[in-house]
Amino acid sequence: MCLILFAKDVHPEYPLIFAGNRDEFYDRPTAPAAFWDDAPHVLGGRDLKAGGTWLGITRKGHWATVTNVRDERPRRDDAPSRGRLVADYLREEPAPEAYLDGLETEADQYNGFNVLVGTPEKTFYYSNRDGTPRPVRSGIHGMSNAQLDDSWPKVERGTSGLDALCEDKDLSIEALFDILDDRQPAPDGQLPQTGVGRETERMLSPPFIDGDEAYGTRASTVFLVHRSGRVTFAERSFDGGTATETRDFSFNLASPVAS
Repeated sequence: MCLILFAKDVHPEYPLIFAGNRDEFYDRPTAPAAFWDDAPHVLGGRDLKAGGTWLGITRKGHWATVTNVRDERPRRDDAPSRGRLVADYLREEPAPEAYLDGLETEADQYNGFNVLVGTPEKTFYYSNRDGTPRPVRSGIHGMSNAQLDDSWPKVERGTSGLDALCEDKDLSIEALFDILDDRQPAPDGQLPQTGVGRETERMLSPPFIDGDEAYGTRASTVFLVHRSGRVTFAERSFDGGTATETRDFSFNLASPVAS
């Protein structure tokens, strides 16, 4: 993922609201969201090159997502795929804090990452660029290719939009997709400085990246967890900035979400 927005214990009906964009090279082989043949309890897309995923949720409500960290540190070509961090958590469904405690011992093998793992009741965050695992408080949160809640323009615009939506009791999936479809670049004076140059920073600055012929936003995903335990999940795929398919799923957790 390259933009993650979520609301934890903010909306009266939905204790967890998630919206995110995955930006990737168009030629990287990918499977759209589905329940996995080799792990039928897991719903998410698949990176067919490395075998991991960028986002998923299970039938018990365990969910996880990851972003790369964009900074000036050297990148290791032999590092394992960061998508494995999400896939392993979803397959095993451990306690979130226990999973991240175990991950700390091997985190240096990976290039820079931020990972969120959780259940409808609790969420934990960890970055191998930012200390130790920690719980995420209730509220509106956003993350891109820096640490959780860092004030990049796309994060601020996205969280502002999500905050406004949470005031509406009848939350709309399409309204969440609209937030993710913001294609307006940030002003040059607000661009982060991550070592990729001004032109590339500008191209990467909107929530939705039209990019060029090689790279851009390939999928927008939203999911809602209702306090009754009902999960609504939708993934919209894109090619060259044009929507090609929307896949919708819904299922019930084994029990209502604890308040």
